[in-house]
Amino acid sequence: MPEKDFQYLEPIMMKLIFATNNQHKVDELRPLVDAKYQIITLKEARLDIDIAEPFDTLEENASAKSGTIFDLTGINCFSEDTGLMVDALNGEPGVKSARYAGEKCSFDDNVEKLLANMEGKTNRSARFKTVISLILNGEESFFEGICEGKITDSPKGNGGFGYDPVFIPHGSDKTFAEMSRDEKATFSHRAKATEKFVAFLNKL
Repeated sequence: MPEKDFQYLEPIMMKLIFATNNQHKVDELRPLVDAKYQIITLKEARLDIDIAEPFDTLEENASAKSGTIFDLTGINCFSEDTGLMVDALNGEPGVKSARYAGEKCSFDDNVEKLLANMEGKTNRSARFKTVISLILNGEESFFEGICEGKITDSPKGNGGFGYDPVFIPHGSDKTFAEMSRDEKATFSHRAKATEKFVAFLNKL
């Protein structure tokens, strides 16, 4: 019997559960990841879970989320935690960025509180930081991305999410909310962390 020719077989895709319920983050990250990796959301994995983020660092919160999903499923997974650190507010909102205005707050509520706290502040310097926690075959790795910039006096733009309407990255005169997804990716903290994350996966 002749040997089978395997050269046309499709490569096996690696499944990775993305431990988030934030579809905006999924939409930003998916195009940045190589097609040989299948990114599965919590919803697609039929996991109806909202994981607490009680810690004081992005690293600890990201680790808690990926660790919880790995313990539940045994499937390779990753999570990310992102914070906006504003110098004039001593690093606030930081790890509380998503809940700055309260547990059930909206993006607009958070932006409104941030701008109110920034009234009269001349130092508008701030930075976004993303930390990705990957658990692969039981081993955890971290990847970090930082974007320096400044806080505007008022919201500008209708794109993006979160604090995007009030954050201008260094090297641009637009807020993230005024940029296309591709434009934002050239500056984005999440894109920088994801680039390191993908480079690590591609070495496997």
